[in-house]
Amino acid sequence: MAELIRNPHKMIKLRIEIKSFMSENGKQQVQKSDIPLLPYLQAVVKETFGLHPAAPFLLPHQASSHMEINGCIVPGNAQILINVLASGRDSRIWKNPHEFLPERFLNENEGVDFKGRDFELIPFSAGRRICPGLPLAGRMVHQMLVTLVGNYEWKLENMKPEEKKFGITLQKAMPLKEIPTKL
Repeated sequence: MAELIRNPHKMIKLRIEIKSFMSENGKQQVQKSDIPLLPYLQAVVKETFGLHPAAPFLLPHQASSHMEINGCIVPGNAQILINVLASGRDSRIWKNPHEFLPERFLNENEGVDFKGRDFELIPFSAGRRICPGLPLAGRMVHQMLVTLVGNYEWKLENMKPEEKKFGITLQKAMPLKEIPTKL
């Protein structure tokens, strides 16, 4: 929501997609089965998970044996921390990595998902250590955004510079104070 409020034209674009889908299909609500039919909504969620993962580092991994990764020697039994926050902002992978650009997932990166198959975007990890909350997040974040953006106009009480508190999870240093108005 913070990124959409800071980028009102993107929130309007998302609201238009949601409202036009509902009117074209004669629906009062967007169902879980409708989410794949809303590409901009999916792009907003992917972009948000890439820029703002819940945890900046994945659970520690351990190298089973001595190996070389991208020219770096990793000794056997070494603990490896994967910085997901940095990978979502890597300029070698993403153009304009610090900007909120959901459109990047509409064209060349459309097939990239956050479910652990594409290593460019792994906010929930991958493989055996994937987050058990992934299925819930995959369903609920889309549904909450549809409800919040599709039914309310949002305005900030005050806009503060973006700061984060680092810990096991990332949090905004100053909570966002938004004022909803029913559409």
